[in-house]
Amino acid sequence: MKIYGLKACDSCRKALKALEGAELVDVRAEGLPEDVLEAAHAQFGAALVNTRSTTWRGLSETERAGDPVALIKAHPALMKRPLIAQGDALYLGWSEETRAALM
Repeated sequence: MKIYGLKACDSCRKALKALEGAELVDVRAEGLPEDVLEAAHAQFGAALVNTRSTTWRGLSETERAGDPVALIKAHPALMKRPLIAQGDALYLGWSEETRAALM
């Protein structure tokens, strides 16, 4: 199981602590694999972009209107976190539903 997020993100740290044996992939340092990003975008669409982040607020209207995949490639911190990959299944966020499905 892989958790894609940021090592300084509280939700990512909570998920990593709760999911024994999971590996944290810091998307700021290592990037998000193209296939994972495409699959996550296909499943979650615009919800993949965290529109409450400071990175989002710093973007221009033109940049915000761009392709979500291109935005996340350029600014990995824009991705809603954590993105958890378990086999072929993807989970976004650390909600009650995600915890129930994974634990």
